[in-house]
Amino acid sequence: MSTETQKYTRNSPYTSTMLVNYVLTDKDSEKETRHIELSLEDGMTYTPGDAVGIQPTNRDDEVEAVLKVLGFKGDEKVLDFFKKEDTLENSLRTKLHIGKLTRGSVNSYAKIAPETVPGLDFLKGLSGQDNKSKAEEYVWGREFLDLITEHPGGITDPQQLFTVLQRLTPRMYSIASSQARHKDAVHTTVRVVRYHTHNRDRQGLCSGHLGERADEGATMPIFLHANVNFRLPEDTDTPVIMVGPGTGVAPFRSFLQHRQSHGHKGQNWLFFGEQRSASDFLYKDEFQGMLNDGTLTRLDTAFSRDQHKKIYVQDRMKEGQAELWAWLERGAYFYVCGDASRMAKDVEQTLLDAIANGKDCSPEHAQDYLNELKKQKRYQLDVY
Repeated sequence: MSTETQKYTRNSPYTSTMLVNYVLTDKDSEKETRHIELSLEDGMTYTPGDAVGIQPTNRDDEVEAVLKVLGFKGDEKVLDFFKKEDTLENSLRTKLHIGKLTRGSVNSYAKIAPETVPGLDFLKGLSGQDNKSKAEEYVWGREFLDLITEHPGGITDPQQLFTVLQRLTPRMYSIASSQARHKDAVHTTVRVVRYHTHNRDRQGLCSGHLGERADEGATMPIFLHANVNFRLPEDTDTPVIMVGPGTGVAPFRSFLQHRQSHGHKGQNWLFFGEQRSASDFLYKDEFQGMLNDGTLTRLDTAFSRDQHKKIYVQDRMKEGQAELWAWLERGAYFYVCGDASRMAKDVEQTLLDAIANGKDCSPEHAQDYLNELKKQKRYQLDVY
């Protein structure tokens, strides 16, 4: 991404139009995953591997509920984080993080709350490192609305909200398109998060916004974010191996579109996993087409619920470990995108096993080989 494209930033975003917004998953799926296409202004450019930052807004009904519990009308004047004057209602909708409750917000609320607040001693008892696990247990699944409903009366002046609440920040999503094919748009793949806790239905802040309040034609603030640590090899003949279960496949759609559009000769191997082939195979037709025309050399899928024994991407890697090793020895780059907590660790362990077996060496020597791949930037992660 060149420097002149930084005209729009996190603090000065571009007002983009929603061009396309549809559900990729089938009605029988347990997940709702959406394909999103947003307009770009002429001159805004991105590279495969980059992210798009999307600035969400809080739900109107949630904003109204917070105002009601606090006893404010919404037309009160406040100074925002940049000391600009705004109405309380607009600040609650577009600037203050009233979703997922944080320990910091609980601590700040307890500090400024009058002694008359019910349960104040309990809230004060959650502060400090010693009580971290207790505090985490309290905030889990709760939002700011829960805090002020369960312990009302802590906010007496609207301006105090800027002390208690964090700034509403953009959410970053991996770009799922190549500009070689989509010049004036950026695509991404979003799983809409919905859940029920503490007797209320909840939804992910930005994914809920995109799933329910961003129909085609809607506008929203966005910016492009360079990710220099997640890049295709400079040598276009180099083979690449990509592991992207679920929405982790997004950047690899970008990689493949880019290589296909430019006629790059490097071989491409994609591992994709989800729950069920019939309802959760994201971009199935496009990837099958790429397999047919040779853009994809190999496509290995793992649908965990399609058989009695659950199968994941690392199981498919294990099955193809001799070939994996052969690709690495030919100079292949290895990419992983998606869940950091379990998937990425399991994939790395499987890769280490493939190296140890291929090289016929100890786990320590396999680790040395992997460290060398990292040093050469041939092992790249985009995990969250």
